[in-house]
Parts: sequence; structure tokens; C-alpha cells
Amino acid sequence: MIDFDFSLPLRIAMPTAWESPIYRQTVLIVLSIIFGSAAIVFFFRKKNYYFVQSWASIKSWLIVAPALFVLMGLPEPWPLVVLTVLAILGAKVFFQIMGMFHRSHFVMICYAGIIGLGICTWSDRLDIYNAMPMMVLGVTCLVPLVRNSYKRMIQYISLTLLAFIFLGWSFMHLGLIMKFPNGVFQMMYLIILTEFCDNTNLAVSRYIGGWKLFPGINPRRTVGSTLVSALLTVFLAGSMRFLLPDGSDKYWLAAGLVASLGGFVGDLVMTVVRRDAGMKTVGPFIIGRGDFLHRMDRLIFVAPIYYYVMTVIL
Repeated sequence: MIDFDFSLPLRIAMPTAWESPIYRQTVLIVLSIIFGSAAIVFFFRKKNYYFVQSWASIKSWLIVAPALFVLMGLPEPWPLVVLTVLAILGAKVFFQIMGMFHRSHFVMICYAGIIGLGICTWSDRLDIYNAMPMMVLGVTCLVPLVRNSYKRMIQYISLTLLAFIFLGWSFMHLGLIMKFPNGVFQMMYLIILTEFCDNTNLAVSRYIGGWKLFPGINPRRTVGSTLVSALLTVFLAGSMRFLLPDGSDKYWLAAGLVASLGGFVGDLVMTVVRRDAGMKTVGPFIIGRGDFLHRMDRLIFVAPIYYYVMTVIL
């Protein structure tokens, strides 16, 4: 007879997202919209500059969206592993933009910290998760001592911590969101809203002029385009509220506002980083517009804001 130690914690195998008809319905709706839009834009892709840019953005999602749905529909812990890998790839682009990718000690510390965030999320150790920025800072401060060098070390330490907080601690809140009821659905819901708002703002700004919000940072973002994209995003949030654990107005309204306004701030902040570094993009994002970090920059503000807002109102 085999003796079982019932004192050890047991993880119950959870059903995958693909087993849910709601998830399959969401996949069908979103992919139908993407492929339908692609079919329309394809015929006008050579008309002018705006359609060229729209086609570049849409065709990347023809590949990314199906892959993302497949990966997020895998059983635990694979969706969390995917998020961790995405965070590391985002940090890699950040270091390349800042011209310090060759500083392997700092880069590896950041990567290790992001992996640590994934482990904390999987093991439900929110206390350690929130202490990780201080841990990364402490370890990073030891690098000058190990290398017996002081030149530009303050800059390297600061950028490493910034990369970890933005692309690690902030972005990995998507993993914490997956711990919510219907967590995978909420995470996909948030990604869809955020990307929709970004592309809508860009599309609308081409036809709606007016007062530019931050002309010294991003002259394409106007008051009119931002308001229109926010309203459309809130409307989409209400239309897809079946992905939330509760369809009450406060949930989808909060989600729509966080995705539009928080994403707008995240985009501007990363634009500041790029412009100050003098580098707009680092390599192509598959076959689409911008690089890999362009697809993540809005989520670095949206994910933690959404997490804490939902923690309060759930």
C-alpha cells in the first residue's frame, strides 16, 4: 500500500480555456473582426499612406492573434510561462533601445527577476512579488563591486530597475489578473481593448485634427482622436462584458476607461524613452508596425491599474 502525505498542497487540474464555450465564442468573434477588417483594408492597401500603415498593423495580427489565443488556451502553467517569456523579450528590446544590451550582468539580473515574478505568481506569493523590485535593485547595486568599476554604473542600475519595473513587475500583473475568476478571459479582454484603443486612436487621428495633447512627444495624438478612441473602447468593453465574472456596469466601464486612458499614458511614457534614446524601433515585429515593445508598451500601465481597480470593486 502506498502512503500519501496529505500535508503537501495539491493543485487540482483546472480545465483549459478551450473547454469553455465563452472562450471559443470570443476567439470566433475577435478573429472574424480581424480577418474581416484585413479583407477590406487589403483592397485599399495601395491607395494612400494611411491604408499602407493600417495594412501593416492588421497583417501582423493575422498571425499573432490566432497564436495568442492558442497559447492562452493551454492548461496551467503554460499561459503564465508565455507571459514570462513575453516580458523577457520586451525587456530585451528595452535594453537594445537603451544601448546596454551588451551589459550582460544587468540584463541577466533583470531576466532572473522576471522569472522570479512568474514563480511568485504561480505560487500565490504576492508579498514576495511586490518586494521583487527592491530585491532586483539590491542585487543590481552589487554589480559595480563585482566588476570593480564605477563608470556609468548609476545609469546602468537605473535603467535596469526601470526595465524590470515596466516590463517585469508592471506587465506581469497580467499573470495576477489570471488569478481572478475567469482570469484568462479577463486578461484577453484587457489585451483586446488595449490594442483596439491604440489602433483606433491612430486611425482616427488621421482624419480628426484639433489640439494636439503632447506635440513635443507624439504629435499624432489629438484631443479629438483620444476622446473618440476612448468612447469606442468603452463601447467595445460593454459589448464584450460577457468575459467578465460580473456584467455589472461598474466592471466593464472601469475596464474600458483603464484600457483607454492607462494605455494612452503607457504609450506616451515609452515614446519618451524611445525619443530620448534616439531610437524609434529595434527590429520588426513579425511583419507589422513597430517592434515587439510597441505591442506591450500600453499594457505596462494598463495591467497594474486594472488589477488594483478590480481588486477594490470585485
